Amino acid sequence: MTALLTIIVLVFILIAIWQMVKIFDLAQAKNESSGVATDKDNAINGYLMMGFLGFIYLITIISMVKWGDLPLLSNSASEHGPTIDNLMIITLVVIFVVQTITQFLLHYYAFKYRGEKGKKALFFADNNKLEFIWTIIPVIVLAGLIIYGLSTWINIMGVDESDDPLVVELYAQQFNWKARYGGEDNTLGLANVRLIDIDRANILGLDESDPNAQDDIITTELHLPVGRPVLFKMRSQDVLHSAYMPHFRAQMNCVPGMITQFGFTPTVTTSDMRLTPEIQEKVANINDIRLKKSKQLTEKGEDALEPYEFDYLLLCNKICGKSHYNMQMKIIVETQEEYDAWIKEQKEFKNSLIN
Repeated sequence: MTALLTIIVLVFILIAIWQMVKIFDLAQAKNESSGVATDKDNAINGYLMMGFLGFIYLITIISMVKWGDLPLLSNSASEHGPTIDNLMIITLVVIFVVQTITQFLLHYYAFKYRGEKGKKALFFADNNKLEFIWTIIPVIVLAGLIIYGLSTWINIMGVDESDDPLVVELYAQQFNWKARYGGEDNTLGLANVRLIDIDRANILGLDESDPNAQDDIITTELHLPVGRPVLFKMRSQDVLHSAYMPHFRAQMNCVPGMITQFGFTPTVTTSDMRLTPEIQEKVANINDIRLKKSKQLTEKGEDALEPYEFDYLLLCNKICGKSHYNMQMKIIVETQEEYDAWIKEQKEFKNSLIN
């Protein structure tokens, strides 16, 4: 009932405002107006343009002071991460410089050449020199960024097989991830979605007749040894997914019917990353929020939230359905000894089948 009364009151207020506007228009009808802006109007608009320019710069400065530390560009955990960060910083600097200059010229010229009675701006029908300058400069800058970006991409994607990379398959499906390791031979067995047999626990469609598949290991948690190159082979069971590992600066689409790949070398273990000041500050802020929320929940008789602890994550970066937001898998980067101990505890594919 309260909501209905509120709506009725708002409707009457809008009607009253509408009627007042009509009365004001009638009162002004007798005043002569040519509809042409005067010098005073143009001057006001010119100063407003400069005021808006100052507002833009003020907001930019405040944003840079408060949020300009770009924490995501300071905690990369892969060998190629700093290169990606450097490319991002260069791009941001170029965009910032261009935006600052063009916005100033746009607003300044709107102020300088505002309309004044008897004043006429100098008009150029054509100027080849100016057109060449504002065409060639963006071409050179963009070409430089593109060439640098392509070079970076080629270096990242050129996984050297002679480095004996750990081969891992990332298997995407709505709405979870599975990881498959190649076993002792570090070779993944053949697989096809048509071979999936839930009754026999062949959840990834491995070819049971392939010898290389017998020692494959399927897990719901991704463990990686620090300092060793990793080559990911990616498949999707249903729709287009995207394997996104933000701290490793890695992302690659998982496409149904084909195998894509991405490789990198982890450089920071999970335990070491948890000790970095940036991550500790982030965890502290999150836990402060969770603590306040927990107090509200306990007051209602509900369970409190558990404290947050940092972990690397594999996320889906494509909107793949209603539970897309929750499609993630924990990544643990550890020493080679810890990884070897963990992998020995996992069950091989041949031992996980149900006869």
